[in-house]
Amino acid sequence: MIIQNENPSHRFCRDCRSNYIHMPTLILLILPFLFHLFSPILPFPSPTCFAYNTSAGLVSGKLNVHLVPHSHDDVGWLKTVDQYYVGSNHSIQGACVQNVLDSLIPALLADKNRKFIYVEQAFFQRWWRRQTPSIQTTVRHLVQSGQLEFINGGMCMHDEATAHYIDMIDQTTLGHRYLKQQFNVTPRIGWQIDPFGHSAVQAYLLGAELGFDSLFFARIDYQDRAKRKVDKTLELVWQASKTFGSSAQIFTGAFPENYEPPSSNFYFEVDSESPLVQDDIDLFDYNVPDRINDFVSAAIAQANITRTNHIMWTMGTDFNYQYAHTWFRQMDKFIHYVNQDGRVNALYSTPSIYTDAKYAADEYWPVKTDDYFPYADRVNAYWTGYFTSRPALKGYVRMMSSYYLAARQLEFFKGKSKSGPKTDSLADALALAQHHDAITGTEKQHVANDYAKRLSIGYKEAEKLVATSLACLSQLSSTGECQIPAAKIQQVFNEDIFVQDSTGKKVESQLLPVIDASLSFRDFHTTAYVGVSPKTIPTHWLAFSAIVPPLGFSTYIISSDKGAAAKSGRQTIYKSHQNATVEVGPGNLKLIYTAHDGKLARYINTRTSVEEVLEQSYGFYSGNDGSVDYQASGAYVFRPNLTYSIRPEWPVLTTVLRGPLLDEVHQKINSWIYQVTRVYKGREHAEVEFIIGPIPVDDRIGKEVTTEITTTIQNDKRFYTDSNGRDFIERIRDYRKDWKLQVNQPVAGNYYPINLGIFMKDNTRELSVLVDRSVGGSSIRDGQLELMLHRRLLHDDSRGVDEALNEIVCVQDECTGLTIVGKYYLRIDPLGEGAKWRRSFGQEIYSPLLLGFTLQDKNDWTMSHLKTFSGIDPSYHLPENVAIITLQELENGKVLLRLAHLYEIGEEKDLSVMATVELRKLFPEKKTIKVTETSLSANQERAEMEKKRLVWKVEGNSKGENALRGGPVNSAKLVVELAPMEIRTFLIDFTDK
Repeated sequence: MIIQNENPSHRFCRDCRSNYIHMPTLILLILPFLFHLFSPILPFPSPTCFAYNTSAGLVSGKLNVHLVPHSHDDVGWLKTVDQYYVGSNHSIQGACVQNVLDSLIPALLADKNRKFIYVEQAFFQRWWRRQTPSIQTTVRHLVQSGQLEFINGGMCMHDEATAHYIDMIDQTTLGHRYLKQQFNVTPRIGWQIDPFGHSAVQAYLLGAELGFDSLFFARIDYQDRAKRKVDKTLELVWQASKTFGSSAQIFTGAFPENYEPPSSNFYFEVDSESPLVQDDIDLFDYNVPDRINDFVSAAIAQANITRTNHIMWTMGTDFNYQYAHTWFRQMDKFIHYVNQDGRVNALYSTPSIYTDAKYAADEYWPVKTDDYFPYADRVNAYWTGYFTSRPALKGYVRMMSSYYLAARQLEFFKGKSKSGPKTDSLADALALAQHHDAITGTEKQHVANDYAKRLSIGYKEAEKLVATSLACLSQLSSTGECQIPAAKIQQVFNEDIFVQDSTGKKVESQLLPVIDASLSFRDFHTTAYVGVSPKTIPTHWLAFSAIVPPLGFSTYIISSDKGAAAKSGRQTIYKSHQNATVEVGPGNLKLIYTAHDGKLARYINTRTSVEEVLEQSYGFYSGNDGSVDYQASGAYVFRPNLTYSIRPEWPVLTTVLRGPLLDEVHQKINSWIYQVTRVYKGREHAEVEFIIGPIPVDDRIGKEVTTEITTTIQNDKRFYTDSNGRDFIERIRDYRKDWKLQVNQPVAGNYYPINLGIFMKDNTRELSVLVDRSVGGSSIRDGQLELMLHRRLLHDDSRGVDEALNEIVCVQDECTGLTIVGKYYLRIDPLGEGAKWRRSFGQEIYSPLLLGFTLQDKNDWTMSHLKTFSGIDPSYHLPENVAIITLQELENGKVLLRLAHLYEIGEEKDLSVMATVELRKLFPEKKTIKVTETSLSANQERAEMEKKRLVWKVEGNSKGENALRGGPVNSAKLVVELAPMEIRTFLIDFTDK
């Protein structure tokens, strides 16, 4: 217990210029007005005030309690990002980020020892742009002094399961470069406190490769957390890359419970119920001894599960500090009285100070090598449903991501314009969409609509840029003006069309009829989202093989000519009474179907001699309604009740279209699932396009729709999923590497996020499935891979959204469930030969060809335009194992270039090797003045980042200290080396030759 001194240890002062609390506190009610009067010379004198000693630093040999004031500000969740910023829509949530930042600055100015960390740049930039120069100067002083620290530094706190690594890099770069420009700071701490599980790519790529010294988060599996508390392994060194090992490790801390204060007794928002520190002995309810005992008890409890004599308290939660003084007043008192008590030491701190203290302790830390998926916060509550939730939004984000990549490349070759269309709006929209309550599908419906609207606005502006760039690059005129062809709409009704390449040579082509399911989907959703019905009805798809030079374009001319028309596919309809087998595939790959039930039966590759039993089917899990234990299946949580197979409706009709370029198999599975399987002449994989929806719920049962691919492969519970589209990680059914798993959800507990693909293998073969957007998937049974494609649920899962995941689309008074269109791709290879397809074709899926159309006279066009263009030396091509993931001209004229090696160490016998890129041949029309290698987010030089990197001691043997890396870029040769899995980032100064 605490023995209170006879005279309470505070003193009165007449002229307190630091470490003071205003008296009376009523003046703080008008802080928003006074805010604009503050300047760096504050605080003003106060006639009477209590002076609390908040100057404590670290104390050797004593338990140090690091108080870290913070506010977790979602850039959209229950309200839209703008509603959260301005504080509107209070009927949903009383949150206003503008108030947080307005209130924070005077609170920090009131005491030089106070500190605060801020994360979400999407909010901070909105606020910063509207501040006066004097306030901006004040804030810069607070940043320079360390009172205000930016950590993480991205536009949002991105998700780690459903976001693609390129999008994660882009949104982080936007925030980091802005902070560098405005404050000349480089964030050094990762702060992913709310995402629902944590990825390997986040640790080594969006952590160590950014120059971060540590990474902190809250959400790990409840079984994992319980064991780590006992073992004191909540804090560890994460070596998440098997390619880079310890050379890309990062100190990582999982909080003991969540990202809030250590118990319900230490919340101090205006409306919080925690007991305040009442230290005025002239008033009733004096409680300093009790509150200090509460503090010390909580600190010792946390110290008992933590290594070293340093613990962190996260003092804040969602949208806190709207009236910042209520928090700081209480923390001032706690620091003052706790340190006077002397049992522990309390101090204002930041994660940077905490990390340095942990490093200085010279401890040997446990090592982690996999990731933190899947995540469950309690029994029967696996947060694996959001891997698939809102699949249409997930697909839209992925589509816009690839468009943004191509648009920046075109902008580079055209030259950045100060007044013309830009990619900035699309960049901002994509950055917001990576938020852990955006692309995850865990937001309210009106917020999801807001994200989609922003993407649409960004796309329209980027589309203008693309059109302008193509016009500038293709026109032969030297007037300096780029004439964009006038938009014309014309429907080609006849089938007498043919295709020519840029040399005038005829290109083999094929016509395929547009299916009724696709037409009805197009008509309904165009009317719903655009407001008008389509005026024309397309009748056919035109297919032909296109060859496009690297970083360039090719022109193909589509004309009408009866004598040289495209070939129409031969159509055959197989009915359920026929017993024949059906072979499809014009090339090496053959798929065999049984005609009587339309089922896929075998997979044959005549080149590789692979022949395998192969079945594909649909099913659904009925969503648990939570009536027994209040845990329903919802936007976050996958809680299946029963499993149902979806059998094709009788009679089964299978329509096969055969042609010179591809074969198609059309199957109506039931009234709400339609599928087209394509096999191309020059490819050795199958493409499956599905139309799913509206999912029926007339029976009041929510449904989670899956597809299953079944083989005879003996994978022994093992399968592999990608980490954010990058590394592949081994998964073992019903097993966790770090603890003995207590299985309570044998399906949901084995689901993992998939952004690129999933595969399984045995001693002879491997089956790979690649996806066009984020989905959840698993291998629930040996020989089988499963993907969840769509979800429609009728109950909220009690994680805060307070809304069922029941997406609907309305046309006037007609509303129906959401229908989605998507694709996945599958292939079977001999053991060890699948990686090349997964990586090369996976890159094609992410970054497909960008199509542009114009209606012109053929002769006029060919005489006035370049028919083909390549930005690189015609004798040169990028190595097969390298991709350009960023090529962007920045505002200052420098060019941002990122090159990525696509393969892991040992993944492919010929391509998991060092690659080289010749910059002179990559940019033959440019004279390179200077090449500077930077961190991943381009906010500091790589060499400086490496010098500052903390090298942590670990338990046991450390691997990867000498991991293969590309060498420095020679200024004379300008050749970039890329080791497996390496991403290298450069700022380049160019001039035109």
